[in-house]
Amino acid sequence: MSASSARSTPSVSVVIPVLDDAVELRECLALLARQEQPPLEVVVVDNGCTDDSVEVALAAGARVVREPRPGIPRAAAAGYDAALGDVVARLDADSRPEPDWLTRLTAAMTEEDVDAVTGPGRFHNVAWPLRALAGLTYLGAYYLLTLLATANTPLWGSSMAIRRSAWERTRHLVHLDADVHDDMDLSFALGPTARIRYVHGLSVGVSGRSLVGTAQLRRRFARAFTTLRLNWAVSPPWERWQQRLSAGRSGSAPASPGSR
Repeated sequence: MSASSARSTPSVSVVIPVLDDAVELRECLALLARQEQPPLEVVVVDNGCTDDSVEVALAAGARVVREPRPGIPRAAAAGYDAALGDVVARLDADSRPEPDWLTRLTAAMTEEDVDAVTGPGRFHNVAWPLRALAGLTYLGAYYLLTLLATANTPLWGSSMAIRRSAWERTRHLVHLDADVHDDMDLSFALGPTARIRYVHGLSVGVSGRSLVGTAQLRRRFARAFTTLRLNWAVSPPWERWQQRLSAGRSGSAPASPGSR
């Protein structure tokens, strides 16, 4: 890539929505403090915490933004709105980034045509024989099925980043008042011609708690169906794929998983 086609190194704000998750948040913030390349800031969004999550965030030097209206979509959006960096990275409280996570993320976002990046994960607290299978089944299914639904590489909220200008351009399209998967919803909002890159080096550890319990699984499936219903009402998948393929024929097709 020539110097004329690259941006200068962007500044990065890391946003972490949290609701009563102090133990996981403490570990996440400790890992962010050990990054090879430090972020411009860490923004922790207090979504109505009643434990000591806010105290943990302040002790770690994070900036705390309060969003009293419940729900991850509202909390995440409040963090993105408050972020000061050129790039807004997103982790969950239970994300465990590697020391070079921000280095790799920044390198990927230096390319001027990239709107957003995302990466894989692994369940750090799932028994070893099942760990790889759980990651492949759960996250593999999410990426594949959401790719088919959105006609673009989907974002995964536990390890992702979006250019602040792209967020500002699409913010009015996300469903803040609905019980949706905010990362999937943002993927829909960005559209099939956005440049979204899947970067293998952005792998993070996450808790396997999302896999535990039928109530949890029912809630996650309900959110997925709501996200699909709301966004397909705007533009069904066949229209999205037609738009993507038309863009591809004109030489501006969006990136797909594994492109880096």
